[in-house]
Amino acid sequence: MSIAITGATGFVGSATLEVALHRANSVRALTRGEQPRQKQVEWVRGTLDDTAALAKLVEGTDAVVHIAGLTSTPNPERFEAANVAGTANMIAAAKAAGVKRFVFVSSLSAREPGLSAYGGSKARAEELVKASGLDWTIVRPPAVYGPRDVDMFELFRTAKFGVVPVPAEGKTSIIHVEDLARLLIALVPMNPVTTGQTYEPWDDNAFGYEHTELAKLIGEAMGNQHAKALPLPPAVMHFGAKVDGFLRGPKAKLTPDRVGYMLHPDWVCDMKKAPPISVWQAVWSGEDGLTMTADWYKEEGWL
Repeated sequence: MSIAITGATGFVGSATLEVALHRANSVRALTRGEQPRQKQVEWVRGTLDDTAALAKLVEGTDAVVHIAGLTSTPNPERFEAANVAGTANMIAAAKAAGVKRFVFVSSLSAREPGLSAYGGSKARAEELVKASGLDWTIVRPPAVYGPRDVDMFELFRTAKFGVVPVPAEGKTSIIHVEDLARLLIALVPMNPVTTGQTYEPWDDNAFGYEHTELAKLIGEAMGNQHAKALPLPPAVMHFGAKVDGFLRGPKAKLTPDRVGYMLHPDWVCDMKKAPPISVWQAVWSGEDGLTMTADWYKEEGWL
């Protein structure tokens, strides 16, 4: 089995690449820059708007796992180029090469496309995948965490000092990056059970976590039993996005668009969209996964 992967240098993609190396005969991966040589990996230099590179990426492969995309930007128009046009280009490349299997990593935010430009772009990309005529499966991850994650890292960092800022209200599901990576590769083989399905995977907690509960778990993972949630009202979060944009510019993590979907009260995965247990089950519980992640941050000198 030969797999083409986009986004293999990113957080989710790098974890998926590691799993693929144990499951596939060969892996071809898209990269913007030079990468160290790895056995079984053929790196293809290019971007999602480089049709020649995409053709080379998918040529002779059995399946595409499309992970690459833009998750945060101060300029919402960039979501359209990266997430919608980029997906259209990958579909076109796969069809031209005769590659039928297409696993697409979307986002739980696609469930509420009107809340954010990011969620809207993922929803439109999903529609392209569904209309492609390919043998497709869509995966909508909730909040993804684990080693090398730079987004939820901020919560671990503040937990070290006793506070974890979170939205004042709402619930969310989470998933460890290793579990998500295992799911994506488990979905690669053609299977009538998974074809044409949209999945929302989570950890061992099907009911999700109150934001304040998740904050407590992160504090405990950091070894700070006294860490407390710092509930942030909407006005404070919107103001924080302006401040972050002023201080970090294009590198800002708390953008107005991101605040838009963070304030939604229900980001719990739909139990009816669970991947079949014959294909995949989560290994990491929330408590164990968060502790493992905190330990990694400490060992690697991030904290």
